[in-house]
Amino acid sequence: MARPKVVITGGAGFIGSHMADALVARTEVVAVDHLKAGKRANLEDAMKAGAVLRKLDILRGDLRPIVRGAEVVYHFAANPDVRLGRDGTKPLIDENVLGTFRVLEACRQEKVPKIVFTSTSTVYGEASVVPTPEDYAPLEPISVYGATKLADEALLSAYAHTFGAQAVIFRLANVVGGRSGHGVVVDFVRKLSRDPKELEILGSEPGTAKSYVHIEDVVAAIEAGARAADEPVSVFNVGSEDAITVRSLADAICDELGLSGVEYRWTGGAGNGRGWAGDVRAMQLAIERLRATGWRPRKSSEAAVRDAARSVWSALQMSRTKA
Repeated sequence: MARPKVVITGGAGFIGSHMADALVARTEVVAVDHLKAGKRANLEDAMKAGAVLRKLDILRGDLRPIVRGAEVVYHFAANPDVRLGRDGTKPLIDENVLGTFRVLEACRQEKVPKIVFTSTSTVYGEASVVPTPEDYAPLEPISVYGATKLADEALLSAYAHTFGAQAVIFRLANVVGGRSGHGVVVDFVRKLSRDPKELEILGSEPGTAKSYVHIEDVVAAIEAGARAADEPVSVFNVGSEDAITVRSLADAICDELGLSGVEYRWTGGAGNGRGWAGDVRAMQLAIERLRATGWRPRKSSEAAVRDAARSVWSALQMSRTKA
């Protein structure tokens, strides 16, 4: 009996490659990636198990033959740089909004029945309710990245209601874990590997307070939510059950790496603890909707950060050994 076909855009990236690992045993996985940020090595295990990698830039290549016959398209390809919009908005608009439009058009033309999309907690902006539920309004993102993801959600909703496909949207907290190539944990570990005595931290002490969720919990959440979704458009928050400050995050990383006496050098940032313009001061997501499916995060924010720090450190040491 043939296994159902699924397509993962951004399939060689952080979240996409972990999703491929989870799905390959029971589906025919086709990973699509332009391999500028994503890495073929991330898919090594999945490809050994039968996954196929198609090198393609979704802004320029023809997706239709790739998504043809797919039961689900997991659209994870995006530019994840929350800070990028301060200096130039075009890359975010092109890669996130136009890229999503091109994926949706290919899915419409090939009649793909379900599209799973990774959005972000930044669509909520500076929410006045924390933990923030999915029905919070108004959605007023304060970063260009958050705005592009909210635009993507609107496109998904319009395509689902107009053309009949099902859209399942996951608003993610800060995702951490092995294979991540960006974010505060990666930034701190890299800085500490260069100078274990001093750590530059964007913002002012104690920094912002946010929820961090481990990649393994995220993959399990996406699987649970995608199975449970029964509306034309379903939205699920994905996060841990707590939040930690940047100061606490730095303390946990230093402790995990066996470093003591590290001097923290705060830059001042954009005020009110923010590291940059567009940074949200406090973020924790209400996850009751997803918990109703039977899912719940196995790791706290600190446990997720500690695990991620170990993974990033190990990857750094391995790359230096190979060099």
